[in-house]
Amino acid sequence: MCKTAKEIWEKLIQLCEDNEQTKENKLSVAVQKFDNIKMKTGESMNGYDERVSSIINELNSLGKVYSNKEVVLKVVRGFPKEWDVKTMTMRESKDLNKVKLHDLFADLKAYEFELQTR
Repeated sequence: MCKTAKEIWEKLIQLCEDNEQTKENKLSVAVQKFDNIKMKTGESMNGYDERVSSIINELNSLGKVYSNKEVVLKVVRGFPKEWDVKTMTMRESKDLNKVKLHDLFADLKAYEFELQTR
């Protein structure tokens, strides 16, 4: 239906780019996902890591950036009760405010592997 190259270009931009309301809605949903993230029963540490990373990447792409401290504390609070002993040990032995997210997950994946091999 477009008659000029300019109309075609404007239509393509409209189709490919989200408008401000859509961006705000996506951001709102992503923030809600982050706020509600918890490790699911029976979920592996790899699965939880992937879900967290996916949400963080989505938030970053929408312009919302959480500090490493906020992310690490949110992730640790999302563990089920069976991880309480490990997380309490980590809190006592490390300053979780300074631990990088990938280091946290690396430590937890090693612990999970150790538990599975027993």
